[in-house]
Amino acid sequence: MNNKPLAFRMRPRSIEEIVGQEHLVQEGKIINRMVKAKHLSSMILYGPPGIGKTSIATAIAGSTNYKYRTLNAVVHNKKDMEIVVEEAKMSGKVILILDEVHRLDKGKQDFLLPHLESGLLTMIGATTSNPYHAINPAIRSRCQIFELKPLEPEQILTVLHYALQDKERGLGNYNVKVTDEAMNHFAFSCGGDVRSALNGLELAVLSTEPDEDGVIHLTLESAEECLQKKSFYHDKDGDGHYDVLSAFQKSIRGSDVNAALHYLARLIEAGDLVSIARRLLIIAYEDISLASPQAGARTLSAIEAAERVGFPEARIPLANAVVELCLSPKSNSAYKALDAALADVRSGNVGDIPLHLKDAHYKGAKDLGRGIDYLYPHDYDAGWVNQQYLPDKLKSKEYFVPKQNGQEKNYYAVYHKLKELKNKKY
Repeated sequence: MNNKPLAFRMRPRSIEEIVGQEHLVQEGKIINRMVKAKHLSSMILYGPPGIGKTSIATAIAGSTNYKYRTLNAVVHNKKDMEIVVEEAKMSGKVILILDEVHRLDKGKQDFLLPHLESGLLTMIGATTSNPYHAINPAIRSRCQIFELKPLEPEQILTVLHYALQDKERGLGNYNVKVTDEAMNHFAFSCGGDVRSALNGLELAVLSTEPDEDGVIHLTLESAEECLQKKSFYHDKDGDGHYDVLSAFQKSIRGSDVNAALHYLARLIEAGDLVSIARRLLIIAYEDISLASPQAGARTLSAIEAAERVGFPEARIPLANAVVELCLSPKSNSAYKALDAALADVRSGNVGDIPLHLKDAHYKGAKDLGRGIDYLYPHDYDAGWVNQQYLPDKLKSKEYFVPKQNGQEKNYYAVYHKLKELKNKKY
């Protein structure tokens, strides 16, 4: 056991030892109630790395009377799962703790599904990925989904102090004196990753020479040298990725250039140019749109430049694009208008195309009235002629509601001028 990392040794053995996640494990909350009732349902625990998903899964399983086995969806194969199922058939029930559950391939999924359905296996899956994006719906529908939250620094301090005192599993057999500054650095600089904090503390203890009295003194300098530092959490395959992207777009939409640049910096540090590029193009057409029609083309040019030069220089055109989008006028009228039209089409509210608009190029079309009475707008000085284009049942429908924002005010003026010219004839 002592050859294992400190973070592994300090894993909670029951839900009473879990630090944090009060919304799930404290008295009266859902997982606590499941354990007390000895009636676990299959579940998926998701959240950023280092917050103890597998540890909590083990603690939950250890709080029941059932046997449990731990597998990894990447490392272990279908044969390993078959062994667990055979054990479940002999004992009546087994809890399967499955790490990296989002990496299950189709063969493993198909094998597990009937056993989850029958209750022979209770699966506790752990993943950094958002299960609503990354996990097969068939698996997901058979599981409760619980989001785990990063630990607060005060909670991490609790774990660190416990590790220093525990003689069985922790560092209690060492005579360690740690300054408050060092402890705070471990707790505050790990980005909510308790595993990183514990392993940094262990490295500091084991690599620091004791004084003549056998005391190991850990200072802030020791902590800074030994902490496997992670200044912020961002895992481009995990749920935090979607949170950062969401905050990125909402900051641009809200015209907060400082916040948008902050989230851009986080995405750049994660090295995720693909997601940055995709989201910027969406923003240009979803949030800026007709208010600044050239923003889309300029954003695309900035993205192409960023892709051509790569990081670190890619940050320069990206910064330009983000600042422009933030400070551009905003409009969503174009895509909202299309969504309204799509809603009608999908609900069957379409009507028949007016005869004068129908194709009249084939033989006999005119005899059917197709294309007759169509007025060709270019034959008129104004380049516009008053005629009906929508089906009869929709002739008064207005999908497009322009805004008087940025350059869209020009479209607003033209739209309302044409509307007046029609004089509500239809």
